Amino acid sequence: MTGYYDSHDSAPAGDAEQPATEHGMSRRQLLRHAGWFGGAVVLTVASGEVISHIADPRETNSVAAADAAAANSSLRFVQVSDSHIGFQGPANMDVTGSFTEAIHQVNSLGFRPDFVMHSGDLTHLSTAGQFDQVKQLMTGIQTDRVFTVPGEHDSIGDAGRAYRQTFGRGTLGDGWYSFDTHGVHFIALVNTMSLEKLGHLGNDQIDFVRKDIAGLPSDTPIVVFSHIPLFAMYPQWGWSTDDALKVIALLRRFSSVTCLNGHVHQLFTKTEGNITFHSATTTAYPLPKPGHGPAPTPQVVPARQLKDALGIRTVGYHQGDRELAIKDRRLA
Repeated sequence: MTGYYDSHDSAPAGDAEQPATEHGMSRRQLLRHAGWFGGAVVLTVASGEVISHIADPRETNSVAAADAAAANSSLRFVQVSDSHIGFQGPANMDVTGSFTEAIHQVNSLGFRPDFVMHSGDLTHLSTAGQFDQVKQLMTGIQTDRVFTVPGEHDSIGDAGRAYRQTFGRGTLGDGWYSFDTHGVHFIALVNTMSLEKLGHLGNDQIDFVRKDIAGLPSDTPIVVFSHIPLFAMYPQWGWSTDDALKVIALLRRFSSVTCLNGHVHQLFTKTEGNITFHSATTTAYPLPKPGHGPAPTPQVVPARQLKDALGIRTVGYHQGDRELAIKDRRLA
């Protein structure tokens, strides 16, 4: 296994400030790339077909069915995203507290996840102190393995060097890697290093994917993690990856592919043939729906409604059945 740390590993100390810009993008501009969340979204992916709906709290049968599917799965993992440790602003006056509450929710699921994936923007300004803090917080997650991919906020000023020092053990290039468990092949990609255009993979990483999947049978379930979406959700805001189609073309031969991302701070699902894309919500603050406003700036909502916009994601998979059950849970 590569690209993960044991939840009891120690983190490096220090809190040196990083330079204010990277590739010409200032921290103020990055804050613009920092939602709406109507309810738990229950999705079942079976034989390449996705069935989904917004779950009303009264729809206990649908929620119970999703819970039962996860409970019977041989693989169960959790995705958290966009904790933005270090953020200070009216959109969330205590991001550390809300991330801590998300961790408590993970630990209260009623099962121990096989692993937890943090899909980027662990920190807000990529300082050594913020990386140390988020790593220490994640030692409280009751799981054996924690995986991560970086967000653009994790690479301010140093092209991701501080991130890789803390979280990049055993990874390749800018921090990409893959692993296998329970009959599923997982690929963790980095598309946040070209900040002038945000979503970008580069030829080295695309070659890595090509070689990584070359020997896999076409019926192998594939799960891909990235921070920025691998589909064109809203390119005007940097909510897309400009060369993602090269990777998508490599994945077309597989019967079941699921791509899980963060970055947009809201739930969104898109299906293209055998590939389903799921954007996750955040543990920090909501962003506007695509095109609603001039920029994706943190949204201030009444304090009692904030937890409705924050949450975690659980995923269950039963080996051999090629069935993936995804449930998004509000912190509320």
